[in-house]
Amino acid sequence: MYTEFLSSKIHRATVTDANLNYVGSITIDEDLLRAAKMQEWQKVEILDVNNGERFQTYIIKGKSGSGEICLNGAAARKVQPGDKVIIVTYASLTPDEAKNHKPTIVIVDDDNKIVNQ
Repeated sequence: MYTEFLSSKIHRATVTDANLNYVGSITIDEDLLRAAKMQEWQKVEILDVNNGERFQTYIIKGKSGSGEICLNGAAARKVQPGDKVIIVTYASLTPDEAKNHKPTIVIVDDDNKIVNQ
């Protein structure tokens, strides 16, 4: 039997843009993706701290060092630039895998620069 566990998290990132005229997704700075062990095209859940919205989308890799957190397409209606979001991924683990599992947690400042991981 598999159970879902937190795999990785970017904690309290600041939304830098919301682009309604795009097909969909969230664009995330490549440095943040690497630190959080997330990958382009991976499914993520977005938790907006400012308005309580919770929704899912997929990742598009942004420019390294840009600090970019841009919600695209329909998801752009659920956030505002400046909102704080938590970006999470989950993993399905067996009971044996879960015993030693530790999620990757990346904490960022107001400019989406890594302050702790």
